[in-house]
Amino acid sequence: MDLEDRAGWFRFLIRDRDSKFTAAFDAVFAGNGTAVVPTPPQIPRSNAFAERWIGTARAECTDRLLVTGERRLRTVLTTYAEHYNTGRPHRSLDLRAPDDAPNIILLPAATVRRTQVLGGLLNVYRTMSPRAHQHPQETPSSAA
Repeated sequence: MDLEDRAGWFRFLIRDRDSKFTAAFDAVFAGNGTAVVPTPPQIPRSNAFAERWIGTARAECTDRLLVTGERRLRTVLTTYAEHYNTGRPHRSLDLRAPDDAPNIILLPAATVRRTQVLGGLLNVYRTMSPRAHQHPQETPSSAA
């Protein structure tokens, strides 16, 4: 990867303390203004949240798409991260998304609409009023 053109693009690099990450590895990032932050020593679960997100993003998104370049990868990951934080139910959050307001109780509406994201790889279901305008990518759910 050409870091010369991306000075300031990375603010932080969080990495574990594996011996494969040498001082020369850290110097490449430090030279571009990126702060290298190693995970705390002897805390094996400190990297668990990042590893879980990477595993989920691979299983639900990138393993199912043919990504032909860095620009497309950025678009796919940005779209998936938005879906992950705003539309994807999480079991640990009682099937709510991380960005859902905790004080709002969602009431069932008369119509459920499906919106296809990433060319149909992901489906987002939203409740809408029966008179809401139907967008071209939205189709009524068969479950409604």
